[in-house]
Amino acid sequence: MIELRVSRHPLVQSYLARLRDAETSSAEFRRLAHTITQLLAYEATADLPLRDIEIQTPMSRARFQTLDARIAIVPILRAGLSMADVLLDLLPDAQVWHIGLYRDETTLQPHAYYSRLPQAAAVDIGLVVDPMLATGGSALHACRLLREIGIPRIKLITLIAAPEGVARLQTDLPDLQIHTGALDDRLNEIGYIVPGLGDAGDRLFGTSPAHPSHGGP
Repeated sequence: MIELRVSRHPLVQSYLARLRDAETSSAEFRRLAHTITQLLAYEATADLPLRDIEIQTPMSRARFQTLDARIAIVPILRAGLSMADVLLDLLPDAQVWHIGLYRDETTLQPHAYYSRLPQAAAVDIGLVVDPMLATGGSALHACRLLREIGIPRIKLITLIAAPEGVARLQTDLPDLQIHTGALDDRLNEIGYIVPGLGDAGDRLFGTSPAHPSHGGP
């Protein structure tokens, strides 16, 4: 059974409401997305393993705990780049891999145009980041690539998700853990999230939307 964790943190919900506002500028959108990602990353990393170490403090020698996991941060280009930098600030020793995908607006199927992954993964956990989980096609493609190179544990971190995307991942990747700020109502007839927040990539980078009724990729 897929593990879906929808954040109930008051700050996440408050910032998401401002993120959704059509009047929010690109600069403010980026700032809000950065903050929400920080909060979601905090929740998504709460169960990472620890190991004991011994440290000499200014006062005495004592035993403490430190992170014991090899981690890869995997943004789905292009919008995922905005989230990857946030995670890298929190996990500076993590590897960063990139997967470039775009969605065919007619078939709604993902098409890969770039992939920078090792042939065999020497990591324990892959953190896939993309602002929106809509049809689930891009996330599924990315997670399958990580499975193929041997990553045993994968988490998907996304700002908002649609039930259809979650259901698709449930069928193909039942052991996936999803962390999201909100589970929205549905996809519209062209496969965009409703109520959504618009096209995340366009709003992050200040580009014009390809379709006036976009609710998310």
